[in-house]
Amino acid sequence: MFDDFLAGDLTVVEEAVRAAAAAEIMPRYRQLAAHEIVEKSGPHDLVTTADRLAEEHLTASLTRLLPGSVVVGEESVHADPKVYDALGGEAPVWIVDPVDGTRQFVRGEPGFCTLVALAHHGELLASWTYAAALDEMAVAVRGRGATLNGVPVHSGSPAPGAVLEVAMSHPDYTSDAQKRALLGLRTEGINARPCGSAGLEYLAVARGDQDAVAFNWEFAWDHAAGLLLVTEAGGAQATLSGAPFRIIGGNALPFTAARDEATAERILEALRAGG
Repeated sequence: MFDDFLAGDLTVVEEAVRAAAAAEIMPRYRQLAAHEIVEKSGPHDLVTTADRLAEEHLTASLTRLLPGSVVVGEESVHADPKVYDALGGEAPVWIVDPVDGTRQFVRGEPGFCTLVALAHHGELLASWTYAAALDEMAVAVRGRGATLNGVPVHSGSPAPGAVLEVAMSHPDYTSDAQKRALLGLRTEGINARPCGSAGLEYLAVARGDQDAVAFNWEFAWDHAAGLLLVTEAGGAQATLSGAPFRIIGGNALPFTAARDEATAERILEALRAGG
C-alpha cells in the first residue's frame, strides 16, 4: 500500500498542505492577537495558535491519506519528546513544521512557509515547501526531481570566482565550538549572513538564488523537506565529517547544503578551518 501511494498522484498531499495553510495559517497572518503568541524556550522560540492548529490539521489529513503513517511535528514533539523516536521506526513518517519562520510570521512578514516531508526507515522520499504568503509551492520526489509551482528547478553552480552567498545559523544561538566553526565562513570569497526561515533558505539554494546554507541544529522538521529539495534540484549536502545528514540525528555539526558538490566541499573546508 505504501509503494502504491508513492507511485500514485502525490498532488493530494500538495492539496492537503494548501488546505491547512488556508484554514489555519493565512486567516491569522497579520491578524494575530497577543494571546495567540507564546514563548517556548525563550523570546526567539515562539509558537502561535496558527502553528498548533495547522499541525493538528495536517496530522489528521496526512494520516488519512496514508493509513498506518505517523506524524513527527515540531509542536507534537515539544509536547512529548518521545514522538521524535518514530523517525527510526517501521511506519512511514510525515515530518511537519507547520510554520517555519514563526518570528517572521509574527512580525507580519511573508518569509515563512509550511514544511512537510515523507520518510521511511530514515530515508527521505518526498517533500513539500509551501510559502503561502508568496504563493510558492516547491515539491521534490526522490529520483524524480524538484519543481516550483510545477516548473522544474535546478540549482546549477556558482559562477567561477564568484563570492559565495551563504545563509547560516546565527552565532548567538550556538555552542562555543559551533560558533567557532560557523565563524570560519567569515572568510574571503564567502558572504555569510544569519538565516531566516530554514525552508525558504533551502528553496533559494534549490532555485540557484543562493549558493549554500550552513546550520548547526538538526531537528528534522526544519531540514528534511529542504534537504530533499536541494538534492533533487541537483545540489549536494554533507555534515562536518563529510557524511550525509541523517534525519534520525547523531550528525557531526555544523552541516551544509549547497548548489553543487564543489560548493558544499568549499563550505565544509571553511567550517573545519573555523573549528
